[in-house]
Amino acid sequence: MTTVVPYKDLDTNKKEQVALMFDKIAVKYDFLNHFLSLGIDRSWRRKTIAELKGHRPSTILDIATGTGDLAIEALKLQPEQINGIDISEGMLAIGREKLAKKGLDSKIKLSLGDSEQILFTEGSFDAATCAFGVRNFANLSKGLSEIFRVLKPSGKVAILEFSKPRMFPFKQIYNFYFFKILPFWGRRFSKDNSAYTYLPESVQAFPDGDDFLRELKKVGFTHTKSRALTLGIATIYTAIKPA
Repeated sequence: MTTVVPYKDLDTNKKEQVALMFDKIAVKYDFLNHFLSLGIDRSWRRKTIAELKGHRPSTILDIATGTGDLAIEALKLQPEQINGIDISEGMLAIGREKLAKKGLDSKIKLSLGDSEQILFTEGSFDAATCAFGVRNFANLSKGLSEIFRVLKPSGKVAILEFSKPRMFPFKQIYNFYFFKILPFWGRRFSKDNSAYTYLPESVQAFPDGDDFLRELKKVGFTHTKSRALTLGIATIYTAIKPA
């Protein structure tokens, strides 16, 4: 997998650059998510959490939680506790403010955390979730191994990530939007010249579909499944840690 970084002129690693990028765009992140996806991202999150409904998890870890949107959606599962971790303090600050306004800060705990060195003991969670985050891992295999480690036996992971549409002519139309229109509006609203150029570049470099299912299997997951959304713009991946 090719390593793609947001700021090609900086002499820092991907993890540091991703944290910096999200710190810089945090204030506009939620708005841009909904605006640039025409609001479809909300339904994608609902469908991701619905994949865990039959599992009835009481403890959930939301990795790369950002401002907490997926963690908030996961409250529909009525868990006892949700923990969200992210490497961007800027995103977490927005998330904590959002939770406080909604009166949810006792049910969801957001903390600074690295997906490749998760500070929870082995077998801590019934389920794990991640929306648009695995693509940003500096070391994909290490991050997935950590998710596997902190899940309980029979625990389930649900991952939402961008993928590459393959159907003609939708693929061509979408690529024009993704590589031309989206970066323009992303730059204009976020005031960051690199963040929304990095987005399509990182999606192109990410091993989606069956390739990602193979990555899940490599670290030990079984019952791996993928479900394409909106003609392949995004995909939900689910997998189980063996009992």
